[in-house]
Amino acid sequence: MRRQLLPLAGLVGALALTAAPSASAAQLTWTETGTSYVSSLTASQGLASAADGSLTHRGLGSIPLSLRFAGWNHVGDPDIARGYTFDAYQGGNSATSKMFAVTAPDGTRTTYEHRLDSGELLNNSFATVSPDAQWLVSGEWGTMNRLEVFPAPVLNPSAPKSGQNLPQAGQISLDKPVRNIQGCDFVTGTRLMCSSDDAAKEVLQVDLDHALDGSPVTGHVTSAFKVPQRSICSGSFETEGIDYDAAHGTLRVEIVPPSPCLVATAVIAYSAG
Repeated sequence: MRRQLLPLAGLVGALALTAAPSASAAQLTWTETGTSYVSSLTASQGLASAADGSLTHRGLGSIPLSLRFAGWNHVGDPDIARGYTFDAYQGGNSATSKMFAVTAPDGTRTTYEHRLDSGELLNNSFATVSPDAQWLVSGEWGTMNRLEVFPAPVLNPSAPKSGQNLPQAGQISLDKPVRNIQGCDFVTGTRLMCSSDDAAKEVLQVDLDHALDGSPVTGHVTSAFKVPQRSICSGSFETEGIDYDAAHGTLRVEIVPPSPCLVATAVIAYSAG
């Protein structure tokens, strides 16, 4: 599960909305269409759909040994763009950088590290790539008022080569604080859907004032729907990764049930109405 490795006690809840969403932030109606189950060991952290509709899953058990030995002990919610798979990795409490791994269609993996900026948390909860395949968006843990933006390694000509520091570009400033974002995925060039492991266990809609271009942009946050919490086990659920399959118009979000049922993660599918 995508938790900050530092203690989380004392984090405050999300604040009230301080700025009204833009007029373009029309709500979509998402209709639940089915539920499937995957192994929590290898698939509970996130999922990504390829152009052919196939799904790639990530879990703690899917971290390659070479990356684990290098200190990268957590993988986040992935994304696939132009056939390349983007993974978000983080290390231990003393980490001074976070890492993105890019796997080419032929299976070749290249890593790109970002040295933490002042005030930046070590968490690397997810990776999602803009529809034009030029910008990589990620996020931290806890209560945040931003999403981080980087030039997409491999696909954006301005991105540095592996071995050089991957810098941030213009951030997405959110008009409403969000809490425990586990994953985001683009629906359009100016809209993301994000899964939040807050008390409501909800999916949020984030509408941008303009498509990402490397400059700062404001994101307008609204609640789309709550993720169902269904299990024969009682206790705390955890919302995890999210994916939008543009080819089939399917949104999927993961939720891990309480112990001992947590061995299987529910993947709930939706279509837009």
